[in-house]
Amino acid sequence: MSKVDLFLQSYCLRHHYLHQPGYDVFAFLDRAAADGYTGVSINMNGPNYRQLSGTEPAHIRKVRERLEANQLRCDIETSGTDAAHLTTILNVCEVMGVEQARTYMRHAGSPEQTVRQTIADLRHAAPMFRRAGIALLLENHEDFTGAEMAAIMRGVDTEPVGALFDYGNSMMVAEQPEASLEAMLPFIRSVHLKDHACRKLPDGNVEILGVPIGSGVIPIADLTRRLVANGLDRILLSNVWAYRCPMRDWRGGAKWGEGVFRPDETALSPMLRPWDAPDWEKQDVALLLKLEDEALVWAQAWLRNMLQEIGVAVVARP
Repeated sequence: MSKVDLFLQSYCLRHHYLHQPGYDVFAFLDRAAADGYTGVSINMNGPNYRQLSGTEPAHIRKVRERLEANQLRCDIETSGTDAAHLTTILNVCEVMGVEQARTYMRHAGSPEQTVRQTIADLRHAAPMFRRAGIALLLENHEDFTGAEMAAIMRGVDTEPVGALFDYGNSMMVAEQPEASLEAMLPFIRSVHLKDHACRKLPDGNVEILGVPIGSGVIPIADLTRRLVANGLDRILLSNVWAYRCPMRDWRGGAKWGEGVFRPDETALSPMLRPWDAPDWEKQDVALLLKLEDEALVWAQAWLRNMLQEIGVAVVARP
């Protein structure tokens, strides 16, 4: 039987970080251990290193101490591929004992231009990550089709650079997740396992919503079978509840009404379809936090049951 480690992504609790007094990286690490994870992925993509909750060296050392006390492995998440930024991030990774660092590109320009720039950046960064023994993973973060990601990986062709496959991000460029996975599969080292719903607005634009894993349109079990058969050994639970994003363009070739690009056929509860989360954030933060917590509990249970059904064991905590 295949085995995977489950990592909890800090972004799953982004509203707790933002609105629950005292909630910080240490609370997150303690919850991940209590919920049975063997690792975490900490989003440090923003001011004060966002969900790392601080930038001071002493604070970062304390985070490593809590990771070790909780016997948790650690990945981190950032954005940008320029040399100065990645050098700074790598220094933090070394202090924390990070195994994999996820990033995504922030260049402006056409897909052809951004592919070329990203290749150059990652080739430049690869040697310092190789010396540190830390993988540098590029995510298909709402910007690239699977074919474009594969072109970047072939263009870099240097260890320890690889790809992180996000189950839902190809929707933002109108590509079915199966097509994105097929193109990226040889290069994938890690994944963001998530779920989405979507709706078509009166102006014709499509809006995508993060929903509890197992309640949306993404064929999670089928994608996971393929990934595990290809050697995937870790899954980052990325329950991006209430995250909203417009479709950026239709170059991925999908059509409305096909595959994942379909609306809900019936009304679902606010926890399962948090379209009104921006209103709760302004008017009822207690409800927002309650539903975010319920959504994560749902996602964890659904994911573990699904893995058991497809014959994949979850690595137990030490």
